[in-house]
Amino acid sequence: MESNEFVKELEDSNNTLLSQLKQQPSLEEHESLNIRQLLKIALKNEMEATELAAYWVHSTPEVDVKLGFSRQVGDEARHYHLIADRLHEMGEDLSAFDPLAAGYSPLFNYLKTLDHTVERVAAGQFTREAIALIKNEQFIELCRQQGDAKTAHLYEEIIQPDETYHQRLGKEVLEKYAKTEELQNQARQAAQKTLELAEELQQMAFRKMGVHHTPGC
Repeated sequence: MESNEFVKELEDSNNTLLSQLKQQPSLEEHESLNIRQLLKIALKNEMEATELAAYWVHSTPEVDVKLGFSRQVGDEARHYHLIADRLHEMGEDLSAFDPLAAGYSPLFNYLKTLDHTVERVAAGQFTREAIALIKNEQFIELCRQQGDAKTAHLYEEIIQPDETYHQRLGKEVLEKYAKTEELQNQARQAAQKTLELAEELQQMAFRKMGVHHTPGC
């Protein structure tokens, strides 16, 4: 099919599965949710996003996509610093904090295996960033409920616009390069696997730490 039709189909398919990620326990059931704890998890997400985009830059042949990944490296690194600054304001000492002390996530390890630009963009910018937008919306709601307007503003006014740009860029790249049936199938599989791993990670975080409103990246 034409690439623009394919991207619309993929977006519709993603949205069906993303609706499951929107399901969450009520905030009232989780009065103990700690904004600082969630922001530390966010630091790991931002670090992984920074490293992944940087890893893809050198092996991406298309100049426009290479530059897109380069832009994302800077954006995600900036998010890390902004979140760390917010934690400092909240009294957290991050001098000995290692966001990757527990190792990389299964989703990061999977994304790193992807070799083709269409697969990478379908899984990373198009799908993973769509997940991030949903998770960030949930986190913003939590911050407001707990009276943390400053953290909510950081996500709503700075981080979310960047993630929206990344996701839109992913859509544009797929429309430009996902021209063949083979590439479209690869993109579908990569997006599907990303959603499956994201769902597994969400369930794991809820079981182990009781957290469901973790920010995206």
